[in-house]
Amino acid sequence: PAPAAPLLEPSAPDPRPALPAAARRRLATLLADRPGAGGSGRRGTAPDLTELLPQWLAAVNERGFAAPPELLPALLDAARGRTDLRPSALQFAGPRALWLARLNPDWKYALRAGSSGTGLPAPEDTAAVQLLWQEGLFAERVALLAAVRAHDAGAARELLAETWGTERAEDRLMFLDSLRTGLTPEDEPFLERALSDRSRNVRATAAELLSALPDSALAARMAARATACVALDETRTGIVVEAPHECDAAMERDGVTPTPPAGRGERSWWLSQLVEAVAPAVWRERFGGRTPEAIVALPVADDWRGELHAAWCRAAVRQRDVEWSRALLGPAASPESGGPGAVSPAERTKLLAALPADERAEWVAGFIAAHGLSEAFQPLAGCAVPWRGPLGSAVVDALNIARDAGSYPWSFSGVMGLAERCLDPAEADRLESLTATADEPEDGSPGAAGYWSEAFQRLVGTLRLRATIRTELAAPGE
Repeated sequence: PAPAAPLLEPSAPDPRPALPAAARRRLATLLADRPGAGGSGRRGTAPDLTELLPQWLAAVNERGFAAPPELLPALLDAARGRTDLRPSALQFAGPRALWLARLNPDWKYALRAGSSGTGLPAPEDTAAVQLLWQEGLFAERVALLAAVRAHDAGAARELLAETWGTERAEDRLMFLDSLRTGLTPEDEPFLERALSDRSRNVRATAAELLSALPDSALAARMAARATACVALDETRTGIVVEAPHECDAAMERDGVTPTPPAGRGERSWWLSQLVEAVAPAVWRERFGGRTPEAIVALPVADDWRGELHAAWCRAAVRQRDVEWSRALLGPAASPESGGPGAVSPAERTKLLAALPADERAEWVAGFIAAHGLSEAFQPLAGCAVPWRGPLGSAVVDALNIARDAGSYPWSFSGVMGLAERCLDPAEADRLESLTATADEPEDGSPGAAGYWSEAFQRLVGTLRLRATIRTELAAPGE
């Protein structure tokens, strides 16, 4: 017989408390229902267990339980197929996930997932950091730079500066993007040098980051250009715009792209780039101390209003300026479906992200009450979970109105799916009355009432299951 192979080194111990028995059984059910695992998937009135797994993982990580060892293979398989699950799944799996990942190539993503327990050196271990930065694979270097940046922004910047001149253009772009985390005025000298980079994409990213620093030299240069183009008229009751007549070399170096997209005029393209690079607070001084609401309300001559307001929207999002975001959104019940500056649902959602959570939920509730659910999916997805009070009521009322109108429920399937995940589970009893099959209106879609009944049964069942899951995680372990 051949000599015995050496035994595997055991996994590092996981000191966290064991998962309660009921929660362990629930996890097994959630993992069995994932696509490709033999589960039945979503059908009829049954809750969609696949969509409950992210919430379950977030809740269990808040409570600090250890993963059951026998379920780790299924958990790692689930996270392999869904990148959105990986951070929370690996946090829950703990050190045993890394031990298993070294034995199975299918789970090697766990070894590259970042700085939390994935084998990267400690940020303060300078020698090990230098060695991996010089010799590591690209994915390892990206993860390392992010880890060092989170620990010490200056050290990460110095690390990047050491090899900047020898990096490939596409790598420089990825590394530069890591400076978004913890961006400070101390990053300005490095970013100014990057404005002269031979790659246009690198130059554009450096300019974008510098414009997010309101006191940077680039921000001052762009403000001077933009305010020369936009001013009060002679009566000081409106705004006049004189867009740039050329895009010179200095503008290009500061991130202005000279060639517009197809169908876009050159001058409007240049103007929009200048305005969106300027901190919105600059315009208060430019317009005589007026508030953002008063500035947004001013008439704009020669059909420049849409272009100017759209650029202000992008600037408010870039700077996360609450006052300007609020002004550009306007009242939730505005006939313009979202205010004078929000030219698309996506931009409206970005403006909402700058508002405090309670104000954001209140605005979205008012928007739904005034305009229904047709453009509500993106704003709802950006609201804090669970939806409580007026927001939850507004969503349920709008779904009920759609049901009474005889619309098919799959027209609102996206919002219904969000409601299953985001409504407060305490709403289940109030929604019970909606599960009955209503009479179909004469002008309604045939069979819609039965489908609505099924959809509301699934919603109520999911909310009750979420409440049960919460109780299971609070139960004592075995």
